[in-house]
Amino acid sequence: MENIPSVFWIIPIASVCALGMAWYFFRSMMKEDEGTPRMIEIAEFVRRGAMAYLKQQYKVVLIVFIVLAIIFAVMAYGFNVQNPWVPFAFLTGGFFSGLAGFFGMKTATYASARTANAARKSLNQGLRIAFRSGAVMGLVVVGLGLLDIAIWFLILTHFYHGDNTALITVTTTMLTFGMGASTQALFARVGGGIYTKAADVGADLVGKVEANIPEDDPRNPATIADNVGDNVGDVAGMGADLYESYCGSILSTAALGATAFAASAGDMQMRAVIAPMLIAAVGVFLSLLGIYMVRTKEDATMKDLLRALGVGTNTAAVLIAISTFLILYWLQIENWVGISFSVISGLAAGVIIGQATEYYTSQSYKPTREISEASKTGAATVIIKGIGTGMISTCVPVLTISVAIMLSYLCANGFDMSMSAQSIQIGLYGIGIAAVGMLSTLGITLATDAYGPIADNAGGNAEMCELGSEVRQRTDALDALGNTTAATGKGFAIGSAALTALALLASYIEEVKIAMHRVGDTMTNVAGETIDAANATIPDFMNYFQVNLMNPKVLVGAFVGAMAAFLFCGLTMGAVGRAAEKMVEEVRRQFREIKGILDGKGTPDYGRCVEISTLSAQHEMIFPSLLAIAIPIVIGVVLGVAGVLGLLVGGLAAGFTLAIFMANAGGAWDNAKKYVEEGNYGGKGSDGHKATIVGDTVGDPFKDTSGPSLNILIKLMSMVSIVMAGLTAALG
Repeated sequence: MENIPSVFWIIPIASVCALGMAWYFFRSMMKEDEGTPRMIEIAEFVRRGAMAYLKQQYKVVLIVFIVLAIIFAVMAYGFNVQNPWVPFAFLTGGFFSGLAGFFGMKTATYASARTANAARKSLNQGLRIAFRSGAVMGLVVVGLGLLDIAIWFLILTHFYHGDNTALITVTTTMLTFGMGASTQALFARVGGGIYTKAADVGADLVGKVEANIPEDDPRNPATIADNVGDNVGDVAGMGADLYESYCGSILSTAALGATAFAASAGDMQMRAVIAPMLIAAVGVFLSLLGIYMVRTKEDATMKDLLRALGVGTNTAAVLIAISTFLILYWLQIENWVGISFSVISGLAAGVIIGQATEYYTSQSYKPTREISEASKTGAATVIIKGIGTGMISTCVPVLTISVAIMLSYLCANGFDMSMSAQSIQIGLYGIGIAAVGMLSTLGITLATDAYGPIADNAGGNAEMCELGSEVRQRTDALDALGNTTAATGKGFAIGSAALTALALLASYIEEVKIAMHRVGDTMTNVAGETIDAANATIPDFMNYFQVNLMNPKVLVGAFVGAMAAFLFCGLTMGAVGRAAEKMVEEVRRQFREIKGILDGKGTPDYGRCVEISTLSAQHEMIFPSLLAIAIPIVIGVVLGVAGVLGLLVGGLAAGFTLAIFMANAGGAWDNAKKYVEEGNYGGKGSDGHKATIVGDTVGDPFKDTSGPSLNILIKLMSMVSIVMAGLTAALG
């Protein structure tokens, strides 16, 4: 540890501060009044259902993790095609990812009734409780992420030190705990998404369309399951997802820094490795500042509420941009000015994607209002308009990410277009650190996302407890804001996933080189000389494995990667459909057989609907999740390294675009329905309202199951490829 600079200790300090503030916000929220006995009862129903589901999910995931850890141990200790630390790193990644989701969901289930009760007093109080409760999730994710990174860095640098290859080994080994985080995140996202949308679809189709009762009405048997689902999908799932993105971006950039600056004099390599960790650590403190800046006035419009959140997130983003120059100057990184601009390109891309998502999904803007207007001619035109809007909405994010990739690459390498080995390595480091820039203020960015389901559940609690119309109006405003922030958060998550996956692509190459060196393989460089694999440059690597568009292995891999994105969406959409059918049948049965439900005299069997969602989610999530793990392994065995690189590129391009389309189309449909419910185009109960409900129902699995799961898919395929690089190289 004597080689680790003292500035490194800022990282664990930031981690402890984030976790300490998360605890403070949680305790502050718990001191608030939960409301009437009925409000407390409803909140307890949701809390028990959410915890029961999460407990069952973690049992299933634990079995998968034990099996995979055993496989990695056999690869490491039996066949020497894996680093011996990988099984342990894999398990800790999954554990911390699951822990982040658990803490976030626990907070959300306690916060919803308190938010509803605060909304009885004022809109600002409701916003403050919901947002700071969402901040618990953001701070837990960054706190646990930095803690995991700091601990593993200290452990591995203790065992690997002495030369420039040691840091390369340390950082590529640390990358493998990202596979544990990705695997946990995928199960959380897919399982939670199936759960919440089965309940939501059943509640909407039978309750709102057939029985013509309001959303979250206590007469609807599926309404408790719907509220539980918001927590297990949009809180626990999102937390596990962004934990993986956060850690993946930092670790892949550290690995690229170790390689790019391996030949530099002094401790430049070490400073390049800890630079992304330091940027993330400073981002924690600036996120806290942004969180305290979020407040609004009582008669706030939707634009006022969006502006209130924007003040906090944009302030944090501007300050981290300024801080980056100071951090990289302080570390004396080569071309620190250019690399700082790479970080800013990532930050700017995140802001632009967020604004574009807000424009295409908020009812304050033309695209969503046009979907509402289409309700005058029925559900079919609502669906057509929503699909078209979702497709058009992909343009800005895709072009933004493309520009960010080029700018971050060129700024880092001094606009060197020679494509020399060193130029490529430094440019890729720039792309990785751009992803770190985008995620550096995750503490507040994730707070705006986790806020959404808390506000949604607060509205449900207010409706079920029959609070006054003024309270429901406030919770509706908070809920509508949550739909937009959730859509923005999904766009942000997939945008960061694209940059992270690109950095992981370069890290895969380094892992293959290390795997080949471990078994004593050599390769032929571009000059025709035989060299040790560990000394090969990226051009050497591409030449040796024939990674070019004329190689059918690359093309086939790209096609399979693109297909995997659609296959995954199809499987998860089908799973939601099957689970929703069971829910619809159950709600109809209860309306038919339990006397007095619709008159408010009978009590629905909420527990049966929760049970249906839980069992369906557990059963349906296994095959898509295991398929995401299996595809990279099979391609690696059959098509080798060139095929895997094609797979990752194809999956990234198709998955990114498809995820943006699905998230934005779903968000637009949801807010189009809310715009009609505000009294436009016929208002609640009209034919136009029913048409938008159908559109929202179609959009539910788009935005909350399949779309958000895709960004985990593209990162998980990268992580699996990295972890299995030894096997691929050995067979290749």
